[in-house]
Amino acid sequence: MKRLNTGLSIFCFILLASSVAKSQDNGNYEYSREYIWGINKNTNSGLIGGIVLKYSQAMDEKTFRTFGMELINVKHPKEYRYISQYGNPFVWAKKNYLYAVRLQYGKDYLMFRKAPQQGVQINASWAVGPTLGIVAPYYVKYATGPSTFTVEQFDPARHSFGGILGTGRLFQGLGQSKIQPGLNAKAAINFEFGTFKSNVTGFEIGVLAEAYTKEIIIIPAATNTAFFTSAFFTLYYGARR
Repeated sequence: MKRLNTGLSIFCFILLASSVAKSQDNGNYEYSREYIWGINKNTNSGLIGGIVLKYSQAMDEKTFRTFGMELINVKHPKEYRYISQYGNPFVWAKKNYLYAVRLQYGKDYLMFRKAPQQGVQINASWAVGPTLGIVAPYYVKYATGPSTFTVEQFDPARHSFGGILGTGRLFQGLGQSKIQPGLNAKAAINFEFGTFKSNVTGFEIGVLAEAYTKEIIIIPAATNTAFFTSAFFTLYYGARR
């Protein structure tokens, strides 16, 4: 992962340096509003981390005010998926999910403007805002006899590895969630490849830091924290006017 992050950093630096060296814009490509949605992958998530929504509004020729929202499933670095004796997946020793609902205000700075139907547009961006952490219990299906079982929140004092048959239903226990407030901040570089002026297609890579008012217990047997950092990649699509 460190090598991947280093490679991405070098790639971004080369592209950014190349764009700064160009002194002329490629055509008239003015717009004042932008609406995008995206799928996020980050170093604290599985294959898909969550979804991202973002609205941008022009302040001047090269600066945009942004308002965003992210819904991300934050995982503990010690989470490992196992398969039970009945073939069902589960995460051993996990007690809680952490869903981060992030509201963000920030700015995008146009580094290199692309032509209306060719090239690459590159933006640098930052955003900060409050986080609503939803701490939901992680339910497991646990054998209580040869043909009986119970579904309840994982408890390291009661549940053994061999007795777990699988996990509970999707979003089971969400009604018993606890809310934990926090703050988030991120910095990123955006690469936009849209063919048409009214469409937005591209990706964003960057880093994010998030802090809560107290420690979030995800895996009781491991080290838990109130502060999370991650590198992320977001593939996005949208429209502009």
